[in-house]
Amino acid sequence: MQTPTASSRAFVSVLKAVAKKGLTHAELSTRSGLPRSAVTGILSGSLQKVTIDRVLKLVEAANLVASVRVTQAA
Repeated sequence: MQTPTASSRAFVSVLKAVAKKGLTHAELSTRSGLPRSAVTGILSGSLQKVTIDRVLKLVEAANLVASVRVTQAA
């Protein structure tokens, strides 16, 4: 089993928060300006369609705020 990276854990956290808002993929697509197929792919866990830009568009579309924290690696 592959160990999740920090970026994949961050994406999962964001996607869970977006999913909790209860918006449909079509609503998120309209609000974010992303193609519905991209929204569906991202929310289903396909990392092929994930970029930080797309994730931030989904965060904004769900009326959420993202923050990034950078720390020294262990």
